[in-house]
Amino acid sequence: MSSQPQPAPNPPGAEAAAADALAGAQQLTDVITRLRRALRSSIRSEFPWEALPMAQVELLQTLAASPLRVGELAARQRLAPNTVSGLISKLLDAGLVDRQPDPGDRRTARIALTEAGHQQLRDWRSAHERRLAAALAGLSPADREAVMRALPGLDLLAHSLAGTDPAR
Repeated sequence: MSSQPQPAPNPPGAEAAAADALAGAQQLTDVITRLRRALRSSIRSEFPWEALPMAQVELLQTLAASPLRVGELAARQRLAPNTVSGLISKLLDAGLVDRQPDPGDRRTARIALTEAGHQQLRDWRSAHERRLAAALAGLSPADREAVMRALPGLDLLAHSLAGTDPAR
């Protein structure tokens, strides 16, 4: 007879809960994918001036809080530094960001939004808010309420996936 401890049995219902969680994750993945695709295509068709790729928009959103070094930006976006450098180069050419000296290290620079970058980000947010508001208005009151009730949980899920504190 072996004296090694045996793994604890799963609590009652654990397998069913895991199966439910997986089914929910599959459905959520599908819905999020379709929602992102629908937003991207509708914003481009309804607002053809909006030509920034989503990766560049996400960089602008991250830089809106404060200037960052390329390495910090890459870490926050979970991208390779050379990928971020390429995206930053395009944003520099478009005049949406600029390089500023880093007060803590004169050998490096921080990337900051220009006024044009702030305006582009405001325009992008406004266009998406108008598009989403129109779509929400087209839902039944019950469906609209269900979407709005889901937002706090979706926010917590986003923080959990990002490993960030929801209180910040």
